Amino acid sequence: MERRVVITGVGAISPMGIGTEPFWSGIAEGRSAVRPISLFESANFPVKVAAEVKDFDPKRFIEQRKSLKVMARDIQLTVSAARMGMEDSAIEIAKIDPTRLGISLGASLISMSIEELSPSVRYSLTESGAFDIGKFGSDGMNLLFPLWMLKYLPNMPACHISIMYNAQGPNNTLTTACAASTQAIGEGLKVIQRGDADIMITGGGDAKVNPLNVLRYYFSKCLSASARPPEKVSRPFDRDRDGFVVGEGAGIVILEELEHARRRGAKIYAELVGYGTASDGAGSLGQGFNGRGLAYAAESALDDAEVNRDEIDYISASGLATVLADRAETAGIKSVFGAAAGGIPMSAIRSMIGYPGASIGALQLIGAIMTVQRGVLPPTINLETPDPECDLDYVPNTAREKEVRTAMVNSFGMGGHTASLILKKFV
Repeated sequence: MERRVVITGVGAISPMGIGTEPFWSGIAEGRSAVRPISLFESANFPVKVAAEVKDFDPKRFIEQRKSLKVMARDIQLTVSAARMGMEDSAIEIAKIDPTRLGISLGASLISMSIEELSPSVRYSLTESGAFDIGKFGSDGMNLLFPLWMLKYLPNMPACHISIMYNAQGPNNTLTTACAASTQAIGEGLKVIQRGDADIMITGGGDAKVNPLNVLRYYFSKCLSASARPPEKVSRPFDRDRDGFVVGEGAGIVILEELEHARRRGAKIYAELVGYGTASDGAGSLGQGFNGRGLAYAAESALDDAEVNRDEIDYISASGLATVLADRAETAGIKSVFGAAAGGIPMSAIRSMIGYPGASIGALQLIGAIMTVQRGVLPPTINLETPDPECDLDYVPNTAREKEVRTAMVNSFGMGGHTASLILKKFV
């Protein structure tokens, strides 16, 4: 008999606030967290808004102060959310087998600090202003912090968390853009189901609000440059959308084998029952992106969960807010659910918290967990004029009360990665 996997802890750090309750209340109330950028001087940038995490102090969560020197903001967010999730789970580390505690995280490209690199670059310039790689190699690089590299490796969040909790079980990091934490949670599910661990710390974090990321996405033409008020910029599925808004955050979900959770009297949020992943095959969010990969992932997750299509009560949509991605997502859902697709409510929390990179799938799942528990569907805000090709029920603008027993969480990642999770109310 396959081992059942339940969720016994959650931790969320988002642009809505620090903690699961601020995150949930924000998305349930349909509030936008998009504001003018404050983390760097953006006056001369083509994009001036983002969804930032406010009032974040990593010292509240990370006791080893020396470790902060080798933690970029992405790492600090993820490790802090893990601390919150583990505290919420009430797992007593001294009472569990460390080899049965594992980690599966989603991460992304961690952008270096321009201020940190600039002294070395400046030192390596010639009199004419050209960069001299030889001068950099002989002397300029010595101006860098000796452990500089450790701040920017995407596997480091999992490393720090494993040290914090003496987690000696399976440890993995996935770097598949917006699909990363969704896949990481799904892989954590499979690790427990096959008996390689009893507890998995899963989820992910990302911090996209920095100059390098803003420029990357701007030049790739997938970032909104709208002149609307900040709270109106992110608008998935709306006819007038023109791209996403950069954001940041972290979401951690503690997965646990059911009998292990019962033996220690753990509270149980919900049961994770299915996972599927695939690729769109089109390579990116460019021409040819068509939603087939999402359909494959969703169908695989349904089969894995042994759930019928008519059992899905709610879908947490990727809702990237680019024209091609939203149309592809709509087409993928129609491919899976056929004529019944229009009767399934689906909403995109990215309309409120922007594009928090690798953390989005975990935050979506936490939102879906709260939806299952509280019977409220968070809305897709700013959906004022629907795209004629996006004609499903996206729960526009206002939250809706509805009993949800089974939910689906879907993620698109740049490059064509797709992933889907199936969540059930625990009974």
